[in-house]
Amino acid sequence: MNNLLVAHAVSKNFGDFKALNNVSIEVPKGSIFGLLGPNGAGKTTLIRIINQITMPDAGTVHLDGALLNQQHIKDIGYLPEERGLYKSMKVGEQALYLAQLKGLSKTEAKTRLKYWFERLEIGDWWNKKIQELSKGMAQKIQFVVTVLHEPKLLIFDEPFSGFDPINANLIKDEILRLRDNGATIIFSTHRMESVEELCDDIALLHQSNKILDGKLIDVKRQYKTNTYEVGIKTADNGRLQQELSEKFRVSKANFKTLDDELKLNIKLNNGEKPNDFLSYLTTKGEVSHFVELIPSVNDIFIQTVQNN
Repeated sequence: MNNLLVAHAVSKNFGDFKALNNVSIEVPKGSIFGLLGPNGAGKTTLIRIINQITMPDAGTVHLDGALLNQQHIKDIGYLPEERGLYKSMKVGEQALYLAQLKGLSKTEAKTRLKYWFERLEIGDWWNKKIQELSKGMAQKIQFVVTVLHEPKLLIFDEPFSGFDPINANLIKDEILRLRDNGATIIFSTHRMESVEELCDDIALLHQSNKILDGKLIDVKRQYKTNTYEVGIKTADNGRLQQELSEKFRVSKANFKTLDDELKLNIKLNNGEKPNDFLSYLTTKGEVSHFVELIPSVNDIFIQTVQNN
């Protein structure tokens, strides 16, 4: 089986409010799956159903081929957006307690905690209380207790919240390493640049419905428009821009260069090949910049939500 988690036709109501409407997702094994959507789209409800915090009104969820059940609690690690550490407990005492709740013996928990505390350079925090730590420091502890029992499925909800850029990059590298070592990860965030860096597949929820899903590279192919960002040095910028406007759809481009070139976004006509277009441009001047405009996840997110 290629998918670790399959949610099929999941619906959930809270009174008269429909939080999820017939939502289906498939999370491939060994991948990072981006669960995206505006606030109130239904992401948290779906995550809570996967964690069996709440039950669906309709639909099913399977984990590794089996219908989701209480035995799967040990197979899932969940880092919620709202952190849940006990502020008055010492770091080491709390980490041991949470590890044992996930089925680790005290001895095994200590061994794994020692590894992670050394890896993240937080060994001297063992006897500190959570309330003595900064938000970012507490976030590191929460990350450790989430991954410590080496579950099949990890769910990270805004994992970089509270981190400075250096520690955000550290945790990003750890997430990639966990995936490379076989973990399957559901990643929910509003930081689209993180989705670009991390995700293999995505699903986009909006107003309780799934409106887009697939492999990220395929989604980008679907949304690209055969548009190129062009910088060209020519003796008469105005004349060349007029000529290009008569042949193609042209708009002003904004990118940084060292010289004063004509800068345009040019959408090629159907069937037009970029190599042929570039050859044509070289007859008009010195081409200093030629890049296909690939839509970002942020662009796709905004466009798809607005269209729906």
